[in-house]
Amino acid sequence: MPASLVDTESILSVDVGTVATRAILFDVVDGRYRFLASGQAPSTAVAPFKNIGEGVQRAIEQLQMVTGRVLVDEQQRVIIPARDGAGVDAFAVTMSAGPAIKTVVVGLLNDVSLESAQRLARSTYSRVVEVIGLNDRRKAEEQIDGILRHQPDLIVIAGGTDDGASRSVQRITELTGLACYLLPNEKRPAVLYAGNQKIAKMVKDKLGPWTSTLSVSPNIRPSLEVEDLQAAQFTLTQLYAHLRRNRIGGVEDMINLAGGNFLPTCYAYSRMIRFLSEIYDSKKGILGVDLGASAATVAAGFGGLLTLGVHTHLGMGEGLSNLLRYTNLDAIMRWLSLDIPADVIRDYIYNKSIYPASLPASAESLAIEQALARQNLYMAMAATSRDFPASARRPSPDRMPYFEPILASGGALATAPTLGQSLMMLLDGIQPSGVTTFILDQNNLLPALGAAASHNTYLPIQVLESGAFMGLATVVSPLVDARPGVPILRLRLVTKSGGENRLEVKQGALEILPLPSGQSGRLYLQPLHHADVGFGPGRGGEFPVSGTALGVVVDARGRPLQLPVDHIRRRELLKKWSWTLGS
Repeated sequence: MPASLVDTESILSVDVGTVATRAILFDVVDGRYRFLASGQAPSTAVAPFKNIGEGVQRAIEQLQMVTGRVLVDEQQRVIIPARDGAGVDAFAVTMSAGPAIKTVVVGLLNDVSLESAQRLARSTYSRVVEVIGLNDRRKAEEQIDGILRHQPDLIVIAGGTDDGASRSVQRITELTGLACYLLPNEKRPAVLYAGNQKIAKMVKDKLGPWTSTLSVSPNIRPSLEVEDLQAAQFTLTQLYAHLRRNRIGGVEDMINLAGGNFLPTCYAYSRMIRFLSEIYDSKKGILGVDLGASAATVAAGFGGLLTLGVHTHLGMGEGLSNLLRYTNLDAIMRWLSLDIPADVIRDYIYNKSIYPASLPASAESLAIEQALARQNLYMAMAATSRDFPASARRPSPDRMPYFEPILASGGALATAPTLGQSLMMLLDGIQPSGVTTFILDQNNLLPALGAAASHNTYLPIQVLESGAFMGLATVVSPLVDARPGVPILRLRLVTKSGGENRLEVKQGALEILPLPSGQSGRLYLQPLHHADVGFGPGRGGEFPVSGTALGVVVDARGRPLQLPVDHIRRRELLKKWSWTLGS
């Protein structure tokens, strides 16, 4: 692409996480954007610093050491714009650090506005602590007490189609306003109103004086049949910045330095998934999973239609302390290939929640960490899949939609000792169907690209095409009703160099056909016993494949994955599967 099409050259994007702060540099090389390098430092959002600026400064200093490029001046301020070979032309910040935002959801009907408002709340780093609607049998004073008891950071109000249900919305608004009035000034929440637009001015007048800030977005339920969260999600990013600015040191400086380009990491991440789902020529969806310390984020794009779930109770850091409220030890232990007592696992969960930056130091702690990653990812997928659109193409109504590709990031996934372990966690947690490609975002670039895209729309496309992401494996997951050991699929892989590999796969097996990165070929599939590999029951097909780190992997273990009840047999089977993938 000609250099004249590149409006902004160098871009520095900083991501402030719970455990690590990353500084990522993009610049133009030979007329095209490239990911140059990243620097990383421990985050300083919590004690003893309680200021994200220190962690940002250290991450940028490391980036300077890696690149040999001067990015900050003598006062440790980022040099913007670039001059005399120093500094950068643009700066962006994403952030996931900080406690979950305590959120109260207020609406009318449970299966209409309340459901949509809760989906909106789950699209950022929030924790819904109270839900109030017309069907709530509590007295008004009990509902107000519920708000006062939780002292929420944010209240989301929805309800009423445009030009409808004004009186009911007015009543719940008055209740919310009274609760805000009774809270001390310093404890008053931010409010997002996303209901009937006819009475938006009345809502502002009644609530404005009693909130820390009040924002109005377009109605998330303009009619009973239509849900539209996109505009409200963007408004929510502004409220997120407001809440973080007031509670965490250094955020104000970062917002000013970035010129307001300060986004929740999950929003920037989902922006890229939506963008990719629009440009990919595929009938399948595109899936992104980010298993971070603060939350498990699942973003699925279907032709530009986004489903986003941010699960703060399923992160691999502080949120682990609440994990056993949502699952049990048996569900976690089923993923263990080692015989580890339940008490040891429980202790690990609580220690990890206290020290989220700690790393597994033994085979046992690594096994527990990866078992937790599997279970958290499995639960996040199950919760988010309930919101996938009915139009998403699926092998059957009760199965996951088809995805191509699946992008994965997060410490447990990206820094596993072997790539086979990374893939095993993804296969067990997501359990895809049909044919898909797993791509590993080892440098956590997607949020940075989502934030930097505001400066230049060419940047994400060119970086994605540059090979900055790792192709992990092409995975074939047949669906069939057959007994274990019965042949269900024949494969033939013909490489571009003329080589050929054949494989017959039995139900219950996990197999691999090598096709290293840099090579390409054509894969021929012949299902047996009416197995479905994405073309329909019993229908075969062929398609081109590109080489990946682990080649072509066939996961014929069934969907949903059923593990043996017997502990010894299950552990031996898990070891066998891990050995197959070289882990």
